[in-house]
Amino acid sequence: MSIRQAKEPASGWVQRFQTLVPEGGQVLDLACGGGRQGRLFLSRGHPLVLLDRDVSKVADLRTSVNVEIIEADLEAGQPWPLPGRSFAAVVVSNYLHRPLFPHILASVAAGGLLIYETFAVGNEKFGRPSNPDFLLKPEELLDLTRPLMQVIAYEELEIQAPRPAKVQRVVARMKKQA
Repeated sequence: MSIRQAKEPASGWVQRFQTLVPEGGQVLDLACGGGRQGRLFLSRGHPLVLLDRDVSKVADLRTSVNVEIIEADLEAGQPWPLPGRSFAAVVVSNYLHRPLFPHILASVAAGGLLIYETFAVGNEKFGRPSNPDFLLKPEELLDLTRPLMQVIAYEELEIQAPRPAKVQRVVARMKKQA
């Protein structure tokens, strides 16, 4: 099977930590857009769940054996479409809807990874998003992950590529149950 490349490559942050995801572990690409993060994991042999309110940009993957595509508008009050399911990795890039945090964390399997990156306060000087509802507060990802997870890497910085932005990023491993 040939996997079509996304218009943009997977984020450098995701590429950097992709090898930490257990081989063959199922990956959830949340708010997947065109699937640039998920396609990277699929090319490495990971079963994949793609979730977005508009899945038309990943329609080419509908017939792929190891791909499940879920269309759900999580901001419209629909229930979480993955109750009780957990993943070797949950990947979120350039998306923030705070009411989903409990669901996102509950979806990371014991020993699994959360790879998350999105815009942070300070991004408003670069343009969109500029609404505080869509910008992480200082160290917000650290505050979110530390109680349940071991933080492997964290950054809060201004980047220049693919366009200037203020971002926050975390890679964290869910602690195993004792």
